[in-house]
Amino acid sequence: MKLNWREMGAGLIVPTLLILFWQLVTSMAWVNPQVLPSPWAVVIKWLEYASPYEAYDAASMNRLSWLFSGELIRDTMGSMYRVVVGFVIGAGLALPLGLAMGASQRVYAWLNPLMQVLRPIPPIAYIPLSILWFGLGNPPAIFLIALGAFFPVLMNTIAGVRHVDSIYIRAARNLGASQTTLFLRVMLPASVPYILSGVRIGIGTAFIVVIVSEMIAVNNGLGFRILEAREYFWSDKIIAGMFSIGMLGLAIDLAMNKLNNHLLRWHRGLEN
Repeated sequence: MKLNWREMGAGLIVPTLLILFWQLVTSMAWVNPQVLPSPWAVVIKWLEYASPYEAYDAASMNRLSWLFSGELIRDTMGSMYRVVVGFVIGAGLALPLGLAMGASQRVYAWLNPLMQVLRPIPPIAYIPLSILWFGLGNPPAIFLIALGAFFPVLMNTIAGVRHVDSIYIRAARNLGASQTTLFLRVMLPASVPYILSGVRIGIGTAFIVVIVSEMIAVNNGLGFRILEAREYFWSDKIIAGMFSIGMLGLAIDLAMNKLNNHLLRWHRGLEN
């Protein structure tokens, strides 16, 4: 897929206009700068947030470790570690369960009522229990992230398997395919677009949950840093942290979109 510079340019118009309006509001002193700092003040704080703590000393420091010693880098790495571990656990449990529920009416009948009761409960509601069960630190945050990723992957996997075109199933059975072959060669490949869509939604949900969990259960990460900045009324650092979260989320979504396009080339080729 070729990069469409015209579309990218069009997508920058609205953010640019919003930043210009933001600059106008702050430069005209229509709001207290302590409440809403100027865009330039946020950029300065973001650079300070990302910069290494100390000046480089070749005698006592490794240059690579020095470059990654900034508060923003360490917070981002901490948040991404929790997202990856929590998502792998949540999706790793949801995928086989979703395949089983989608392929077997009996398993679906057994488990679907329980899933429908648990699914509307937001992961945030589990915060008191997660702290009670796991204490503070990474374990409760990873537990909440796994919950956030579990249900999008589960429900999309079930939908993908159960919505396989019946023509494919009848054709495979007429050709003598066994139940195992039918599942592995027909139902599973046909449900891949649904599964990947669930994975994309699950990663987005996991990233939302990690910010909330870091505000409560851990002492580092992007969410923790925003809460810390609020305590000291550092509004420029709050917005810088929010901007970092947004850019990281955008990068993750773009990467997932490219991965989906790559893995579904065969599917799109059939449609086109």
